[in-house]
Amino acid sequence: MLIRVIDSGRFLRRSLQALPSTDSAEVSNPAGDGMEHFARLQFRLIVATLLVSLAAVLFASFYFDLFVARSLLVGAVAGLLYLRLLARSVARLGGESRKVGRFQLLVPALLVVAAAKSPQLDFLPAFIGFLLYKPALILQALFDD
Repeated sequence: MLIRVIDSGRFLRRSLQALPSTDSAEVSNPAGDGMEHFARLQFRLIVATLLVSLAAVLFASFYFDLFVARSLLVGAVAGLLYLRLLARSVARLGGESRKVGRFQLLVPALLVVAAAKSPQLDFLPAFIGFLLYKPALILQALFDD
């Protein structure tokens, strides 16, 4: 059995040579790059959620009545608000906060109360509309670069 010993100095030199140069003009802030990437991801998620919601509302308006489509739209708007509040809470992680806030949990609770109390909203389409951000998340994960 042949065991190969890696010369740590030679391995480290080769690894460092393979890295891009770190001239002072080329060095960028890794935290800033991460936040830029997060902002782009957040924008893509919101756009994907808007597109999925629009398709679902159009489908519901053609195949069901406008009452169902309106409830679905209200739920989709609540889902977008939830997603935005969650993203804002996640963006604050690390710097200002050590845990995700719970304020965004108020959105589905208010949606359930509004659907239960209001005769203009149907609960099931509103709740399905709220959950439309989840297919957008799955699509984003599948098509991410």
